Amino acid sequence: MKKKKIIVAITGASGSVYAKLLLNNLLQLADQIEAVGVVMSDNAKEVWRFELGNSDYEQYPFTFYSKMDFNAPFASGSAKFDTMIIIPCSMGTLGRIAHGISNDLISRAADVILKERRKLIAVVRDTPFSLIHINNMKTVTEAGGIICPASPSYYSIPTTIEEAAQTVVSRVIDLAGLEQDSYRWNENQ
Repeated sequence: MKKKKIIVAITGASGSVYAKLLLNNLLQLADQIEAVGVVMSDNAKEVWRFELGNSDYEQYPFTFYSKMDFNAPFASGSAKFDTMIIIPCSMGTLGRIAHGISNDLISRAADVILKERRKLIAVVRDTPFSLIHINNMKTVTEAGGIICPASPSYYSIPTTIEEAAQTVVSRVIDLAGLEQDSYRWNENQ
């Protein structure tokens, strides 16, 4: 299997636990990954500190880029990053992506991924959805992106918030084309 080059974008939407679990999972799957580039919005850092009570995002051994660093390799299609995961994805970020507004590294990288016909996974976390949100999700989907709502499944009988959130992250890992052991419907009995 060809090793993946992955961009992880973390926006200021509520749901920092999803980003944390994804980064943890990517550490465990390092043998399948060539590179991980991470970009966080300022709001993402604030929300992480508020929801998780720490700044542990600073401890991950991935390469972090400033939200305005247009010199990041994945600001260009020539860097050949395979997959971009926006987790959690705010509706503001989704709207900018849907309308081609590349005003920061997150929206620029998403624009590059879509124009190069690579994999964009947007883990949206808002509820309920307005018609504007739905139309933006439709636009991104028609452009080749994947909308993966942060809707946990419960058939694995999760007992903690982290276990419920992991059901979403496991789905994202699958969508990214990485192999991992996780609960599979009607296979883990």
